[in-house]
Parts: sequence; C-alpha cells; structure tokens
Amino acid sequence: MAKTLHVYNSINRLRERYYIASVGKQALLQLLSEAEVAEQVYNSNAIENSTLTLDETEKILLQINLDRYITDREIFEAKNLARVVSYINTKAKEQELTLEIILSLHKMLIANIRDDIAGRFRKDGEWVRVANHIAPPPKQIEERLDKMLAAYNADSRKNIIERMALLHLVFEYIHPFVDGNGRIGRVVNNYLLIREGFVPVNIKFIDRKMYYEAFNEFEAKDTVKIMEEILGKALTNSYHKRLAYLEGAQIMTLAEYAKKYKLSHSNLLNKANRQTIEAFLEKGVWKIGVIQPDAALTP
Repeated sequence: MAKTLHVYNSINRLRERYYIASVGKQALLQLLSEAEVAEQVYNSNAIENSTLTLDETEKILLQINLDRYITDREIFEAKNLARVVSYINTKAKEQELTLEIILSLHKMLIANIRDDIAGRFRKDGEWVRVANHIAPPPKQIEERLDKMLAAYNADSRKNIIERMALLHLVFEYIHPFVDGNGRIGRVVNNYLLIREGFVPVNIKFIDRKMYYEAFNEFEAKDTVKIMEEILGKALTNSYHKRLAYLEGAQIMTLAEYAKKYKLSHSNLLNKANRQTIEAFLEKGVWKIGVIQPDAALTP
C-alpha cells in the first residue's frame, strides 16, 4: 500500500507538470497522441499473440504494402484497434463508461473478424478458458460488469492505480466476450484514465510475462500488487514521454546519454525499468529528455 501511494504521489506531481507544460500546446499533444497509436496497437495485439512487428503495424495503418503475407485477421486486428484507440482519445471525456459503450467498442474491434460475436457479450453455451481459469457463466456477465463499474465509481477517493488495477483484473476474470477481452480490457483502462484527466498508458509486450503473472496472483491470492506495479510504471512512463516533448527537452537515447555523461548504461537501464529516472520507452528504445544538456542527470 505504501509503495503504491508513493508511486501515486509521484504521478500526481508529474500530472501537475503536464498540465502546466501543455497549456497552448494542443497541436503538439494531438501529434503525440496520433504518433502513439501504432505503438498502442502493436503492443496490445502482440500480447494476444499477433505476429505483426511494430514496423509492419505502422505500414498497415499507413496502407503501405508489406514484404510478407499477412492474414486478413491480423490486418483487421491492427486497423480496428487503431480505430478504437483513436476513438477513445477523443470521445472518452464526452461519455461516461457504460456497458453500452463497452459493447460499442467491442463491435468496432471485432468487425470483419467475427461479425457473429461483435458487439455482444457471451451467450448461453459460450464458455471461455484462459490457462486454468474458466470464466463465469454467460448469465452472470452483465451483473458482474455492473458491480465492477459500481465498485470503481464508489472508490473515487482511492488512488487511480489501485482502482484501475482491480477493475482491469475483474474485467479479465469475467472475460465477457468470446474474443477480444484483453484488448478491450486495456482500452477500458485508457478510457477511464482519460475521463479522469490522466494520460493513457501503453502496457508493453516486453512486460507480457509480468502482466500474466498479475492475473495468476489475482486468482490465487485475490491481490492486485503486480498489476498496480505494471500500471504505475506504465503511467509514469507515459508522463515522462509527454513531458520530454512538452517541456522542449533535448531527447536522446539512453545509450547516447550514458556515453555523453560517462555513466553506466546498464545502471541507467535498470533505473529506467524501475522508472526512477525520467526515461521513457519509444518504439522499443529507451530515451530521455534533457532540459539542460550540460547538466548530468541526478540519480
């Protein structure tokens, strides 16, 4: 609890800086949001076993031909999720999250992939299993989701990391859809973050093992510590990236930074992974923004 509170307080400080730095820079914020769509799509789909690389994802979204055969399903998964991500970036502030909105997002995601299940919850006879977890029966889905949203809204005084971690784990435990649960669950995270005045997060494919460990922890122990850690780091990372651009920092790779200031690259990578320095991951590369290029980073 103390660790989560410390991270939350740190995020609130970053959030305050973000609001100050973003004044009059809506055009830049829009560019950052648009540039991040491909990364959001790549990472979320890769967690679900998509074979697309980030470069291939970007080409699909730009309608550039690829050098290898890609199934129609993977092409639609990329295009549809990009549409969903872009949609919530503009619409989340306008509409409270409801079951109807979740169904609408799912219909957008699964269109042209499985039209027979797009935009509806599982119905009688439709059971899903994830590893050893068998999701609750279809007749319980709507009641459980209503309770999930009610609990989230009732806990508004708790910090966003705790609330989001619990909601995400409960949503995936319910697994309300035949397909698309993970991607919609991560979309729901960002929908709620944006509604509450935070920036969206990008749970990375490289954190996939830890991400699934969070579900195992929740089912075995009914605790959310691992998911809190994942979301806390992801939210911190998202603020670090935006602040580097908004505050006009000189952006360089962590390797360049280490060389320039004669610091240990491996030590910096360790701090970046723990998010104890203002580094951020962009297109798979650790970067950092330096406000004063001649000043070394304070560890």
